[in-house]
Amino acid sequence: MSKQIISSELLLELQTQFSPAVAMIGENNQQALLVDLERLLDVLTRLKNSPEYQFNLLSNLTAVDYLEYFEVVYHLYSLPLKQSVTVKTRCTNDQAHVPSVTALWPSADFQEREVYDLLGIGFTGHPNLRRILMPDDFPEHPLRKAYQFTPNGEKG
Repeated sequence: MSKQIISSELLLELQTQFSPAVAMIGENNQQALLVDLERLLDVLTRLKNSPEYQFNLLSNLTAVDYLEYFEVVYHLYSLPLKQSVTVKTRCTNDQAHVPSVTALWPSADFQEREVYDLLGIGFTGHPNLRRILMPDDFPEHPLRKAYQFTPNGEKG
């Protein structure tokens, strides 16, 4: 499956339409859209449902802990247009919630649960948000930078 990055013109058009909630970040083939949390669903809905975008595949959803904030990352692909785009949004550690995209891409179900389980980011509107890898009674989120690893569960 050959793929190309979404054109700069389409990125600029989207940025203009949703200004100031959308910014282009990165360079060359590493460009991404940084979207304000409040407009995330609007932008993602446009990317999926608009004929000029047609991003019908959520290939990956993940998150990164930058200590001061979390960044949730969506990798989208348009099968009809053979284009890809990366969309990012940020939330604070004390307000670690973003809207669920399971209504747009049902494949987000397990991916959102994994991010919730390992980083503790909630997904508002998720139909079944619960742990997927760690035991239900596990008290922490092991991919957070603040997580204190203890070998064999030993307490120090």
